[in-house]
Amino acid sequence: MAATVKYDEVETGQQLPPADYPVRRANLVMYAGASGDFNPIHWNERFAKSVGLPDVIAHGMFTMAQGGRYVTDWAGDPGAVVDYGVRFSSMVVVPDDEQGAVITVSGVIEEKLEDKRVVVALTARSGDSRVLSRARAVVQLS
Repeated sequence: MAATVKYDEVETGQQLPPADYPVRRANLVMYAGASGDFNPIHWNERFAKSVGLPDVIAHGMFTMAQGGRYVTDWAGDPGAVVDYGVRFSSMVVVPDDEQGAVITVSGVIEEKLEDKRVVVALTARSGDSRVLSRARAVVQLS
């Protein structure tokens, strides 16, 4: 776990370093087991293509979770996120090869609030597509 970020160490407008989160089909199968979402568009290429998708796609909540992971990794405290919301703007297509897909998440301190809280605006991309929009987390810092 990273060192805990302190409120006095951050400024509005501060860019947070990007992080890459690889996504393989095995990750989607594991996520399906954990979430109970076994929709075949998330693991069966033939089925996904039969319903008009370009390939297997990651679960939206899996994609959202990578943004949450990014914030908790940055903050150094898994309990630091007090509010988190996103809109899904594009799919994470996961080809069946060694590379799979990558979700790249970055952030910026959008606002400093009272009680040592900050609003982190997130950007999440996979390939050329922005996969989350309006992604914001309110984070309690020490």
